[in-house]
Amino acid sequence: MQVRSLLKQLDPSHLAAPHRSLPRAVHRWSEEQLTNQLQVPVLKSRETEAKEKGGLLCDLVLNQDNHHLNSRSPVHVWGYFFDCMESDRSQRMGNACIPLKRIAYCLCLLSALLLTEGKKPAKPKCPAVCTCTKDNALCENARSIPRTVPPDVISLLFTSNSFDVISDDAFIGLPHLEYLFIENNNIKSISRHTFRGLKSLIHLSLANNNLQTLPKDIFKGLDSLTNVDLRGNSFNCDCKLKWLVEWLGHTNATVEDIYCEGPPEYKKRKINSLSSKDFDCIITEFAKSQDLPFQSLSIDTFSYMNDEYVVIAQPFTGKCIFLEWDHVEKTFRNYDNITGTSTVVCKPIVIETQLYVIVAQLFGGSHIYKRDSFANKFIKIQDIEILKIRKPNDIETFKIENNWYFVVADSSKAGFTTIYKWNGNGFYSHQSLHAWYRDTDVEYLEIARTPQTLRTPHLILSSSSQRPVIYQWNKAIQLFTNQTDIPNMEDVYAVKHFSVKGDVYICLTRFIGDSKVMKWGGSSFQDIQRMPSRGSMVFQPLQINNYQYAILGSDYSFTQVYNWDAEKAKFVKFQELNVQAPRSFTHVSISKRNFLFASSFKGNTQIYKHVIVDLSA
Repeated sequence: MQVRSLLKQLDPSHLAAPHRSLPRAVHRWSEEQLTNQLQVPVLKSRETEAKEKGGLLCDLVLNQDNHHLNSRSPVHVWGYFFDCMESDRSQRMGNACIPLKRIAYCLCLLSALLLTEGKKPAKPKCPAVCTCTKDNALCENARSIPRTVPPDVISLLFTSNSFDVISDDAFIGLPHLEYLFIENNNIKSISRHTFRGLKSLIHLSLANNNLQTLPKDIFKGLDSLTNVDLRGNSFNCDCKLKWLVEWLGHTNATVEDIYCEGPPEYKKRKINSLSSKDFDCIITEFAKSQDLPFQSLSIDTFSYMNDEYVVIAQPFTGKCIFLEWDHVEKTFRNYDNITGTSTVVCKPIVIETQLYVIVAQLFGGSHIYKRDSFANKFIKIQDIEILKIRKPNDIETFKIENNWYFVVADSSKAGFTTIYKWNGNGFYSHQSLHAWYRDTDVEYLEIARTPQTLRTPHLILSSSSQRPVIYQWNKAIQLFTNQTDIPNMEDVYAVKHFSVKGDVYICLTRFIGDSKVMKWGGSSFQDIQRMPSRGSMVFQPLQINNYQYAILGSDYSFTQVYNWDAEKAKFVKFQELNVQAPRSFTHVSISKRNFLFASSFKGNTQIYKHVIVDLSA
């Protein structure tokens, strides 16, 4: 009955002329006669069409010119079809009759279009939890944001609902929404892209919920927003909310006054009155970056030929290991080495463009090496007199009035802490200090005796047999003269200095008892802070960018990293590092990166990266 039903689908009243009505002969034809006469293909099911990969197919093909068909309207085509159906009329019309095959093809195509024309999607119905009018929707007692809100709503209100989280793109598909009220609910969390796509939104209210924070840039893209209501929430004014304070400072939208519920120092403070300066959101940490598979004592860094290098003293292999930065792999790699015996210090010094390295050894004497750029290796150029330097423990380099010096602290009973001066061809003994006192450390620093005087060079020698001794440079005789000691500080293993806002401080390391931080008061150092330090052999201050640290190592516990608190004018605990028997901590700055090298007498040498984290990001 497919063909007959197709014929009945066309109402004769729509034809252009009365004589175009259905011929009587057609009504008397059987289904088989109609099919044979018209050669109309039987319409097939979708499954069959899918197998034939053609959907609804018409098997008739027009091989002749179809000019007559194209030049007439569909109604005229239908009329010509029935003119051709009556044989006597067909004979009278002759060539004017359109061939039945062409008409059949047209009907088949027309029926295919009618059958395949999709229905227009129905508009979303109002959700069961909502009450909708033409432009408004009110949703109550919902467990989540419904996804079937009519797209033409202008105002949408959620109140007394049970959901407490709103996810990304919760209101997608509402391009005309201008007023959104999410009030008097228990909302605790809103995603960053919750309001994405609401470009027409004018008024947004999140009043009277349980919000403690809002994600950064939650209002991004809401270009039409003119009013925001955030009252009645429990905002915690920490770094996560710093962005809101900054946004309030430059937005053109009207925002009702809101208040902090925490932290305690900001409780009941008006958020609108805060500024970004009220938030300290930048923190730092030392993150493990690389392990070097060897023990070490001293670590130094230096610049040479526009590159940065690190040199590490290895006591058990007797080597000075030189490292360079691999800009591709972003790690430190081996550059060169100097082989010796029981090496304790490898101290680089660059004079003009020439690199020298003072290698201090416990056995076999100490030596000075020169970097030969043509041979691309280190060459020994000088021995350090063994009668004075018997058991070197530390080396310090410095420059006074364009003259280069280095000083070796000797810890033997019969040795001398000795200063050497560069004479253009080599280093020669310039001055012996502190004979037979078993010095363990020497520190060069510049301090002023009075606020009106310039800073002058000083040396502080630490010794296991007496209190630290301070020497002052005498310009007239070009020597250091004995000045004073640091009282009540016996058994100090090392002294290292640092400066904060022009004031000079020192960190004093003690293996037994408390280590100390002291401040120069114009005529002496004054005690300002003590740190428990059982088993400590290094208390190293170092500055990285604007951050001042002090790192206290221990043979029996974790290494303590302290950060300088400018308001308290003292160090506060900052971080713990796990370093076995640390002996030195060195700041290395390479390729805009900052690293901390931690030597270890019993374990691997460790490299930490100094990381800056913005908690408000």
